[in-house]
Amino acid sequence: MSDTPPDPTTTFPAAPLIAVDEVDPGPSGRLRIVSVHAHPDDEASKGAGTIAKLTDGGARAVLVTCTGGEAGDVLNPAMDRPEVKADLANVRRDELARAAGVIGYHQVVMLGYRDSGMPDSEHNAHPRAFANAPFDEAVDRLASVLRVVRPHIVLTYADDQKWYPHPDHLRVHDISAPAIEVAAGPATHLPGDPWQVSKVYYSSWSRSRIEAFHEKFLELGLESPYDDRWFERPSQDQRITTRLDVAGYYARRKAALVAHATQIDPTSKFWFGLPDDVAEAAYPWEDWILASSEVPTETPEHDLAAGLHDLVGGEA
Repeated sequence: MSDTPPDPTTTFPAAPLIAVDEVDPGPSGRLRIVSVHAHPDDEASKGAGTIAKLTDGGARAVLVTCTGGEAGDVLNPAMDRPEVKADLANVRRDELARAAGVIGYHQVVMLGYRDSGMPDSEHNAHPRAFANAPFDEAVDRLASVLRVVRPHIVLTYADDQKWYPHPDHLRVHDISAPAIEVAAGPATHLPGDPWQVSKVYYSSWSRSRIEAFHEKFLELGLESPYDDRWFERPSQDQRITTRLDVAGYYARRKAALVAHATQIDPTSKFWFGLPDDVAEAAYPWEDWILASSEVPTETPEHDLAAGLHDLVGGEA
């Protein structure tokens, strides 16, 4: 008998990719989460362990991916082939479906916009680019998802993104709070009844995490991918309110990243330079910033559902 663990990309079925008007509300009486991300692969690098742990515990999770990642480069030399580049949008859709399934998302809602590309790139001018979308239209699309799914928790991007000012990441933040407000309001042009999101979190790559990995590289006599530029960035660790223990989910997080084969080189020192067991032990947490809460909760938290258990359990 082989001791090789099963490949999570084959163990877990791909998540269905759907349009905004195809969203399935799912059952009530369980914790519901909507994660909002800019591109395929963002869901694997930000909060994958959190979603895996919560869905394993019975939560329902819906991923909103705002763009198709059409402007992304092929970052894995093994995938740098003409046929891949010629069909990059479809390739990235397939990668997204596999990665989301590994993580535990029940559905992936494609918000329907085109990747805006990096600042000052030619992609910025494309009329379908997310950054160029009519603001109210983008807000309504996300608010429609919130009305149908009725999430207790929304995970989105922070207000301070100076270290990576991608237009699509900025846009995710810009539409999230208005969409949450519109979903809770009386708007009659949206599907479903008004719904108030209970808690909103911003994802965070903490300085503590970077330092822990950097120290492990040096301890093992390995070259660290974290050069001085990483430590010149201002730390936002003082904003972190919620630290979730995701020990035991490293394999799922890794498999979700590797599923994005055009974007993630499996030989990358940045992503996988440490042995798996060392990497998991070095920083077995994911960090979040509680942006708002409609329910009483005390920080620091160790559970995103803190304050919600009675609310969820009381649903019909």
